[in-house]
Amino acid sequence: MSDKPALPGDKIAIIEEFETGQNTFDDGQSIRSVVVGTTEFDKTNRIARINGFKKTSVPKVGDTIIGTVSALMNNMFAINIMYINGKPTHADLECICQARGAKKRILVRVSDIVMAKIINHLNGVIHAIINEPELGVLFSQCIRCGGKVVMLGNNIKCTDCSYIEERKLSTKFENSDFIKFNSN
Repeated sequence: MSDKPALPGDKIAIIEEFETGQNTFDDGQSIRSVVVGTTEFDKTNRIARINGFKKTSVPKVGDTIIGTVSALMNNMFAINIMYINGKPTHADLECICQARGAKKRILVRVSDIVMAKIINHLNGVIHAIINEPELGVLFSQCIRCGGKVVMLGNNIKCTDCSYIEERKLSTKFENSDFIKFNSN
């Protein structure tokens, strides 16, 4: 079964035989490929992996991502990932962030730029959190008039219309040094 070509989404093994390795994910029943490459099976450690032809920009557990909030749902929101550990990515990936315990609190709005930490990959979905102090909203605009906002405690206040709204703000809110540009 080694050196067999694989495309993203291809089933390469079942979870009873192997565990996920590099460039693979568990969909609940099977181990599937994340990248174009060749399969490799470590039969001693029971790990299935894909040797990718091209390195992809998929964030790993523990990575810090920066992105734009693209959708709000009842108790979660989607983030379009733009940076992984400060490096730009053009993979067009999204992650889901749970808003547990927020009740009626507004954590983010669509188009906010947020910093989050990846906590796991489950069923082909990247999951993140924003519950640490440095994680949360980095930049935002007034939802009423689109004006510039400033931090006011745990809230943001519009400098044009004076509208105040609650957000989960990062300790790096309004700082532009959160991105480290590398040529690598």
